[in-house]
Amino acid sequence: MVAWKSSKSTPHCQIDRQHQSKDSVFFRDGVRQIDFVLSYVDDPNKEGEKKVERRREFENNLEKAGLELETEDKKESENGKTYFVKVHAPWEVLTTYAEVLNIKVPIKENDITCAVENPLDCMTRPFRLPDNVMHPETDYFTAPFSKERQELYLIHDEQTFFSPSVRNRIVYYILSRCPYGTEEGKKKFGLKRLLNNGTYTAAYPLHDCQYWKKSNDPKCDNERYTLYREWARFIQFYKEQPLDLIRKYYGERIGIYFAWLGFYTEMLFFAAVVGFVCFLYGAFTMNENMSSQEICDPDIGGDIIMCPLCDRKCDYWRLNSTCESSQYSHLFDNVATLFFAIFMGIWVTLFLEFWKRRQARLEYEWDLVDFEEEQQQLQLRPEYEAKCTQKRKNPVTQELELFKRKTVNDYGKLSLLYFGILFWEMEPYLPLTSQAVRFCISGTTVLFWISLIIASMIAVIVYRLAVYAAFASFMENAQTPTPIRRLLTPQLATSVTASFLNFVIIMILNFLYERIAIWITDMEIPRTHLEYENRLTMKMFLFQFVNYYSSCFYVAFFKGKFAGYPGFYTYMFNTWRNEE
Repeated sequence: MVAWKSSKSTPHCQIDRQHQSKDSVFFRDGVRQIDFVLSYVDDPNKEGEKKVERRREFENNLEKAGLELETEDKKESENGKTYFVKVHAPWEVLTTYAEVLNIKVPIKENDITCAVENPLDCMTRPFRLPDNVMHPETDYFTAPFSKERQELYLIHDEQTFFSPSVRNRIVYYILSRCPYGTEEGKKKFGLKRLLNNGTYTAAYPLHDCQYWKKSNDPKCDNERYTLYREWARFIQFYKEQPLDLIRKYYGERIGIYFAWLGFYTEMLFFAAVVGFVCFLYGAFTMNENMSSQEICDPDIGGDIIMCPLCDRKCDYWRLNSTCESSQYSHLFDNVATLFFAIFMGIWVTLFLEFWKRRQARLEYEWDLVDFEEEQQQLQLRPEYEAKCTQKRKNPVTQELELFKRKTVNDYGKLSLLYFGILFWEMEPYLPLTSQAVRFCISGTTVLFWISLIIASMIAVIVYRLAVYAAFASFMENAQTPTPIRRLLTPQLATSVTASFLNFVIIMILNFLYERIAIWITDMEIPRTHLEYENRLTMKMFLFQFVNYYSSCFYVAFFKGKFAGYPGFYTYMFNTWRNEE
């Protein structure tokens, strides 16, 4: 109780102006670190009073939860209109929620001897970064944090024990669950709602410094500057990535993302080399291609008369008029192409298996084993808690599973009870009928958008059929120089314009569907963050698979299969002659 009261000792008020560096990430006292920033502007409209009341209630509740706040007057902002509320999480809050979130912290320095250096490592030395950049922290053995056993952990300094990414995560966890009042008979809480209704204009954690220069603050580690100078510049593209520093500064999720991206780029390098060799083979054997030689031969291709390309205004044409295009197509369609297709099939398998190996290694080094289960599966989403007004006992445990084995002190109980996330007699749930209705609406929406993609693809096909005849007629009658006519055939002109149109449609549909997918996933009210991500990923995968590959399926399985034969051509919608 005493710790909880003392955490409120710093009043939430506007601090007198003092000289302070613009790069500082601390409160004006120079001691308390800024873990999060909320910004807002005065609203002269009628809604302004409601927003002021929401902010007052929200910030009071944050202080009751143990956070410390400090407001910067709008005169200190660059535009002279924006207020900034700085948020600091004291030690008591950090330790309480570190236990709640099951965060792993160091207990002992790693005493396992390092592997013997490979003599061939000198060959890769130009691609390496300095050791202090690659390994910014000592390797430790870790264990989930327990507030009752703090003496077991390597706590040298309370200010730096939790990394900035962990501090930001803990504060955001509190912000996303803090209530700010009751409206229309419903309890409202969460920073996301306040951002959506304009109460706050932005919410974000701070970087430690500007990326292009070091901070003037002697307490700043300048990790962002180090990342920019040693990693995020084009001239450093050939260097290995400082994954440990990325993980320390941005957190595990961003670290894993860049680890995958770097691994993917490395593997693509081998595929690019093989593809380039296949391309060179096509270039060197272009003049030896028997098919192109026969097409270009005046005695063979010149004697073959082809049927008109369209039903009206198109004349017969000779096969050798496609001589240049057949030669250039050999660059990408030759014997080596078959080898490249087989190689890519093997490459995909090796990529997946090698990534599993790399991922397992990172999970061990970063101590992320069972990270998803501990961090996401057991955490209820604040939106789920807010929208599910009906409650019941857990059918398995008869209590809230997340904290059933936790022992939290009085301060933790008070702060967690305040948000209603600990020791509930009942837990929120969504009735089965409501779930069924929401899933039906969601599934119908996804099917509608997939049908829209198919309709768009059919429209592009109709465009190809209609424009093909127009291009054939125009190029047949236009006074175009012979070399250009040989290169710019009706087939090529139609394919290029149709591909561009298809690309535009794909981008527009993808842009719109991303927002629709998020909306219908929110409507389903998934219980945990993991469920939310899985459902959103499935919707995006289904849509993007059809959106990106429908045209490929058309070319592979439908184009030219229903063209008919001279005198008995087949027509789409009884109007447009099908492609050959």
